[in-house]
Amino acid sequence: MVVDNAADKAVAPTTPLFRSFFMGGFECSTHRLASGKRLDLVRTTRHDEFALSDYRLLQEVGMRTVREGLRWHLIEAVPRRFDFSSALPMVQAARATGTQVIWDLWHYGWPDDIDIFSAAFIRRFMAYARAAATLLSEELEDVPFISPINEISFFSWAGGDGAAFNPFARNRGGELKRQLVRASVEAIYAMREVNPAIRICQIDPIINVTSGTGRTQDGLTAEQYRQTQFTAWDMIAGRTAPELGGEDSFLDIIGVNYYIHNQWAHPGGHGSMLVPSDPRYRHVRDMLAELYARYRKPIFIAETGIEDETRPIWLRYISNEVVGAMISGVPIEGLCLYPILNHPGWDDDRHCYNGLFDYADDAGRREIFRPLAEELARQHEIVASVRSGGRDQTRRFEFNTSELDWAAHVMEKRTEDSRVAHDNVQPSR
Repeated sequence: MVVDNAADKAVAPTTPLFRSFFMGGFECSTHRLASGKRLDLVRTTRHDEFALSDYRLLQEVGMRTVREGLRWHLIEAVPRRFDFSSALPMVQAARATGTQVIWDLWHYGWPDDIDIFSAAFIRRFMAYARAAATLLSEELEDVPFISPINEISFFSWAGGDGAAFNPFARNRGGELKRQLVRASVEAIYAMREVNPAIRICQIDPIINVTSGTGRTQDGLTAEQYRQTQFTAWDMIAGRTAPELGGEDSFLDIIGVNYYIHNQWAHPGGHGSMLVPSDPRYRHVRDMLAELYARYRKPIFIAETGIEDETRPIWLRYISNEVVGAMISGVPIEGLCLYPILNHPGWDDDRHCYNGLFDYADDAGRREIFRPLAEELARQHEIVASVRSGGRDQTRRFEFNTSELDWAAHVMEKRTEDSRVAHDNVQPSR
């Protein structure tokens, strides 16, 4: 498939939500694996040691907004006592460098003494959110941007149906989704009591699912599955399940996560991933337009990226789609490269080359992946032109998606290998 973005429309300038359109996301997952090992990507990338120099590195490539994560299991290591010493270096570094942060309160992990399905989980998360909002409001000069619970829909499937993430449950995905929505809603109430101006980011993946057989029933099932991407946002906005307490203002800013494996055919299984050249592969700009038409809220790409040598062309591709959406009138506020730092693989500790910067040495120096940095500089110029209302003459390019097709197959193989390895490990109880 050849992608051609030849639009010449002007985009009306608006006041941006974020200090930079391109952002860097620091991987901050903290969940327990089936082996019992707890991940802490902030620690293993040494970002907790080098937050100050890391923020300065990002500013050198034009990124003044980042995604970060607070680590609840460290902050509340003792039940109902909050110790933010693990977070303060990042908070203080953000203030010192003028870096704007979107803070995840929960990126898959929680203290070991809490049952995620219990009423206590909601009470404890609400208290933690209140304490975090207090700290951030006191320490930062600007209004905090907070994502209460990252990827409610994805995690509800992975932890509640797929048994891939802690709590490794089956047939409880709907229950877990309602639980996390309720926790998010109660946390927002608590945080707005502390600071009514706090901005709330609700982040989940966007997906496309289509029939893999052409049979009518498979098509209907695929569409039902596709529609589930909106369920958590609908609940948070109070459009469905009003007993959970959602309301429209809680869907303040929508963050969407999009990777090359976010489109597949039903029935699933190995080989079901849709590659970009597949005629069933949906343009990301159309997915963003559908999302905006549904909610009429500002949107940003909260996560996107790929591994290895394909990183520059993926950024070019996704930026092309985002600019196409912007030109058509969708208010895209930013695009976050995620992760911004290479990191060890969750299950096997392999060196994942998926960031703009590599592992740090003992002085905090990180090698930059120059081809991605060069593409990022190019995209900075293009987006700046579009956002200023100028005509987008620079975007009259075409590229063949064969490299992305190849990358999709590589990612599918890695996902399948990871799934097999996971299935061979019994969850530690």
